[in-house]
Amino acid sequence: MVETTISVIKADIGSLAGHVVVPDFILDIARKSLKEGVEKKIINDFHVTNAGDDLELIMTHFKGENNEEVHKLAWDTFMKGTEKAREMKIYAAGQDILADTFSGNVKGMGPGSAEMTFEERKSEPIAVFMADKTEPGAYNFPLFRMYADPFNTAGLVIDPNLHDGFRFVIQDIKTDIPSFIEMKCPEESYDVLALLGSTGRYTIKKVYRADGMVTASVSTDKLHNIAGKYVGKDDPVAIIRAHSGLPAMGEVLEAFTLPHLVSGWMRGSHIGPLMPVGLKDSRCTRFDGPPRVIGLGFQVSNGMLIGPIDMFEDVAFDITRQRAMEIVDYLRRHGPFMPHRLHDQDMEYTTLPDVLVKYEKRFVDYEVVPKGKVKDTSDSAK
Repeated sequence: MVETTISVIKADIGSLAGHVVVPDFILDIARKSLKEGVEKKIINDFHVTNAGDDLELIMTHFKGENNEEVHKLAWDTFMKGTEKAREMKIYAAGQDILADTFSGNVKGMGPGSAEMTFEERKSEPIAVFMADKTEPGAYNFPLFRMYADPFNTAGLVIDPNLHDGFRFVIQDIKTDIPSFIEMKCPEESYDVLALLGSTGRYTIKKVYRADGMVTASVSTDKLHNIAGKYVGKDDPVAIIRAHSGLPAMGEVLEAFTLPHLVSGWMRGSHIGPLMPVGLKDSRCTRFDGPPRVIGLGFQVSNGMLIGPIDMFEDVAFDITRQRAMEIVDYLRRHGPFMPHRLHDQDMEYTTLPDVLVKYEKRFVDYEVVPKGKVKDTSDSAK
């Protein structure tokens, strides 16, 4: 049987009135471009949407992961949208486009991508999660809960198909050359947590059932590692398979009921709660946020997409959203102080260093003496 590949490729190529929402004309350009991809038999099916100011391309095909034709289709789509965005002078046009020409794969060129290849089961439900105003490690917490926390996923206890656990492929995104480690839960749960708790460095790339069945794939591209400077948020996407020997869709969604804290938000420089929202609320306004995630549910059938269902447009998540906004109010009262603002080490690739550089030469060694007098003990004063 031919294996189906799901490719989710995203990029911020411009939005309306700031970092808020992708305009309709960009979405229309993307749909037209991908429709041409179907006609040319590059892809089988597609769905275009947005998570805040990120354009999201969800595609199915039989060509496998990292396929040059599929990635070029996505790249060309982003370039067409960028050209129009610049013509219309919308904000941050082409922000995630970090190269002039396509080089065979979108990785390292700005856009983020998550891909998964599998042999379709009798029923193949999937969820695609897309986040805005946050970092690649934003999914560490919910994915650990899905696949390793029995208080979240009852199947880990009562379903024999899940009882042997899951294997996590974890990436160190701070290394120049991609570096990965595979770890097993529940056997190495504490060691997995020792890594995943450092969300700015270690991120989940893929998750497999103990017997090798793939169940999750995440984009782990960190823009400042690619560009060497602040060029926006990283805004990860994730593909999750559910049911039939994997966590049920309800268990997958349960992992998002706590609006856990993530990095990103305003200028990529602040901590905030990841708020699950429906598509109608996928626009970032308050302090360019707060960070949010949307979830679309599909059935995959013979390489085609059936759906989607807007998973978070449900009153069951109202209490989560309310809790998130209470956290927002609390954190915003900190203003420029940590822990709302990121740690200095995490601000290295933001715009803050450009502000601090002018003060570097004004720092000297001082010795405080009685009566409030200050003695200059720097080398230049000796």
